[in-house]
Amino acid sequence: MSEELDLVWQRMRDELRASSSEAAFETWLAPLVPVARRDSRLILSAPSQARRWLEERYLGLISSAAAHAVGAPVTVELVDEGAESMPDTELDGAEADARAPAGRLNPRYTFDGFVISAGNRLAHASALAVAEQPAQAYNPLFLHGPPGLGKTHLLHAIGHYVRAYALELRVAYTTVETFTGEFVAAARHGDFTRFHARFRDVDVLLVDDVQFLAHRAGTMEAFFHTFNALYEAGAQLVLTSDRPPGELGELEERLQERFKCGLVAPVEHPDLTARMTILRKRVCLDAVDGIGDEVLGEVAQMVPHSVRSLEGALIRLVAYTSLIGDKPTPELVRKVLGGLASTANGPSPRHSVRIDDIKHATAEAFDLTSEALDASDRRARVAFARQVAMYLTRELTEETLPAIGAAFGGRRHPTVAHACRRVEQAVIERPEARTVVDNLKARLAGSG
Repeated sequence: MSEELDLVWQRMRDELRASSSEAAFETWLAPLVPVARRDSRLILSAPSQARRWLEERYLGLISSAAAHAVGAPVTVELVDEGAESMPDTELDGAEADARAPAGRLNPRYTFDGFVISAGNRLAHASALAVAEQPAQAYNPLFLHGPPGLGKTHLLHAIGHYVRAYALELRVAYTTVETFTGEFVAAARHGDFTRFHARFRDVDVLLVDDVQFLAHRAGTMEAFFHTFNALYEAGAQLVLTSDRPPGELGELEERLQERFKCGLVAPVEHPDLTARMTILRKRVCLDAVDGIGDEVLGEVAQMVPHSVRSLEGALIRLVAYTSLIGDKPTPELVRKVLGGLASTANGPSPRHSVRIDDIKHATAEAFDLTSEALDASDRRARVAFARQVAMYLTRELTEETLPAIGAAFGGRRHPTVAHACRRVEQAVIERPEARTVVDNLKARLAGSG
C-alpha cells in the first residue's frame, strides 16, 4: 500500500469510526481494505457477502469520508475481496500493492475483549508478544486446550493487532478445513499458484485446529512443506489444537516435532473471577439491560465449563426473559439453567434442548423436513439449514462434535466444526442469518 493511500485510508477510518456506532463500524466498515486510487476514483475491497449491503446502506457515508480525507469529490468503488482482476485501468499501486490475504477475522475477538485468568495467562502473554514482534519472540506459537476456551479468540486477536499496527505485513487466518479444501481444489486442477499465494506469500499465518490434519496424508504433506517454507522465510506461525503436540499421535512425527520447536502454551478453564468478567463484558457488548452481578454470579457458578458454554448460557437466559417477560433473578437462572449446575465431583448432565427439538425447529424455519437435515442433499438452502442445526446443537447442548456428527446422518466431526464456523461467520456478515439464528435460539430457549 502506498504511503498516500495509507494516509487517505487512515483519515477515512477515523471519520467512519466517529460517524457510526462501534458495532456497525467493527462489523461492516473495519473489514474494508483500500486497493488503489487514481485521480477521483478510490477502490476498496469488501467481503463478498457484505458488499451489496455496504453499497445499499453505507456507500454514501464511505464516499463522504473519502471526500473529506482527499479534500475533493471522490467516486468510491467496492469490489469483492480477492476478486480475480481489478478494473481495466492503470491504478496507483494496484499491481504493487499485494493486499494482505484475508482470512475473515471476527471483530469481537481482540486482545481488549479477552479475559485473562490463571488458566490462560501464558497463552495471552505469548500471543501478545507474537503480535507485537512477529517471528521475533516465539515461533511457532502453539496454543492448546479443550474447545471453547479462547484459542480462536487469541488467533484472531493476533491478526487484528498485526493488521492495525504493522500494515506492511501480510496476515492470513485459516482453519485446517479451509486449508484442506483449497489444497484438494488445487490438486484437482493441477495448479497450486493461488494455493501458494494464499498460504506462503504471507508474513503471519494463523492456523486453527491442526488436530484435524490427522489421517489426511496429502494435506499433512502440503502443510509440512508450507510450514517449512514460511519458517525458513522468517514468517510467524501460530497454531491451535485441542491437545499439545506430544499427544497428536495421529500426525506424522516430523510435524509434531515442528510444532514443539517454539513455545507451547495451554489454554485452560477460566476460574470464577474470570467467568464473571467474561459475562460482564458480554452483557456490555450486547447492551443487555437488567442483569446485575447477582444474576451473573449465579450463571458463573452454574456453568464452570468453557467460555462458549458460559456465553451460550447467558444467551439462553436473555432469550428466555425476552420471550416470557420475567425479570432476571438468581431463582430464574436456576430454573432456566438448572441442568447446568455442577456438583463437587464435576458438572452434572446438562438439562438442555434435545437434538430432535433443534432439528424440528430449524427444519421448520427453513421450510424443510427434519429428515432433510440428515440426508446428503447439498443444495445451498438445505446445507445451510443443516449447518445452523449443528451450530445450535453445539451452542445449546453439551454434545461432543463426534456425537453431533453422528446425530446428523453420521457425519465426521471435522464437518461439524466446519459447519459451526460457517454459521459463526454468516452471523457476523449477514444480518438475515443473524436474525434466523437469534430467533431459533429464542424459540428453543423455552423448550429446554
